[in-house]
Amino acid sequence: MISRDDFVGRFGGVFEHSPFIAERAYDAGAIAEPLTFGGVHAALARVFRAASEAERLGVLQAHPDLAGRLAIAGELTEDSRKEQAGAGLDRLSPEEHARFTELNAAYVTKFGFPFIIAVKGLGKADILAAFETRIGNGRDTEFATAAAQVEKIALLRLQSMLPEA
Repeated sequence: MISRDDFVGRFGGVFEHSPFIAERAYDAGAIAEPLTFGGVHAALARVFRAASEAERLGVLQAHPDLAGRLAIAGELTEDSRKEQAGAGLDRLSPEEHARFTELNAAYVTKFGFPFIIAVKGLGKADILAAFETRIGNGRDTEFATAAAQVEKIALLRLQSMLPEA
């Protein structure tokens, strides 16, 4: 059986900067070998959903702005950097960057957490369209949408780390 330290070391960052999720899943006995992305995701997602609203908000707030200051400064996690680059967010025109910056600021002001979307398979235009639509949501709807996107990001990360069976 994989040790707690090894499990948390390997999967503690699947939910951005939130190792408590991997710790709780392991401590609850929810981790079974062989490790598969589906099994690990189910265990981690259960913990995320059972966390307090404040803890889930903390997970949302741990995510970086899309094409934001951390990306410019080169301070994204490796997973976030790859995900944003895959969607072309590292190659924005000055006008596109200005629009992302404007939307990021408005979104965080309105909701208290950054805009979160699983960018795999999306392009800049898709992401901007979703951003512009979702900023019109109410907070409860957007909190639920962002939480679902966090779970999707975690699944995509796990799929790159583990086999299904």
